[in-house]
Amino acid sequence: MSLCHRLFTVVVCSLVLGLLGGCGSDDAPEYAPTFSPAAASTETVYVFGVHPLHNPQRLHEVFGPLMAYLSTNVEGARFRLEASRNYAAYDEKLYARRFHFALPNPYQTINAVKQGYRIFGKMGDDDNFRGIILVRKDSGIREVADLRGKTVSYPAPTALAATMLPQYFLHSHGIDVMRDIDNRYVGSQESSIMNVYLGDVAAGATWPQPWRALSRERPELAQELEVSWQTDSLPNNGLVVLPEVPAAVVAQVSRLLFSLHESEAGRRLLAPMELSRFEPADDATYQPVREFIQRFNAEVRPVE
Repeated sequence: MSLCHRLFTVVVCSLVLGLLGGCGSDDAPEYAPTFSPAAASTETVYVFGVHPLHNPQRLHEVFGPLMAYLSTNVEGARFRLEASRNYAAYDEKLYARRFHFALPNPYQTINAVKQGYRIFGKMGDDDNFRGIILVRKDSGIREVADLRGKTVSYPAPTALAATMLPQYFLHSHGIDVMRDIDNRYVGSQESSIMNVYLGDVAAGATWPQPWRALSRERPELAQELEVSWQTDSLPNNGLVVLPEVPAAVVAQVSRLLFSLHESEAGRRLLAPMELSRFEPADDATYQPVREFIQRFNAEVRPVE
């Protein structure tokens, strides 16, 4: 056998073994986007962690263009979006300070402050930061009391708009959340909605943005499901940053985010987020969230 032939055989066998080794793994990796070649070494890479508003692949579709926009317009910096497969994974990363910038939900935002992050902005449209509870139109469920003895789906225990606000709503309408219903935490907004559609649960909680987006993509959902109840609102998702990030970089990011709604190109970036604008915020902005968490913790179930 020639030398070239032997080398060819070794390479082919290595590739086959590599492919076989990758099959059947019990620990499937999280979704990761494909990046272009690495940026110049003079650039600093900032990790931007967005909480599980959507499943990881959809999160990259929605927020990936924003990261490219920031990378293009912040001098000497590149921004890498990091998604997480669920709320628990995101919480672990956030509280370990693995993100330079982050877009946590309001509950995670006030907890991030305890870990040293600083609030510098937030999503606008606070009226949209509320929970909604979906049922099938043919379910026969008309009153909150009809949920007694049934199963309700939510994304995760720490999802504020899609879990805690709906559970507080049910509590305020006479449901003992820990005894009268079966709470099923299903991992994502889309999964909570689909559990209702498939008839696996009697009702499912989410918040308006994912419901609007998913029902546009799958019109059959809007034909079969309806929003039975909605909750009060709270301040929307926060923007936080580690103190180690240079002030000049934070200022540039703030300027770019807070002006997106002023241009057609910026509005195109905001549209997939179901958002009209980002806006400045600080620690005081989230005082209503702290007060809500105290009530929820005392009246519904412990979260802290």
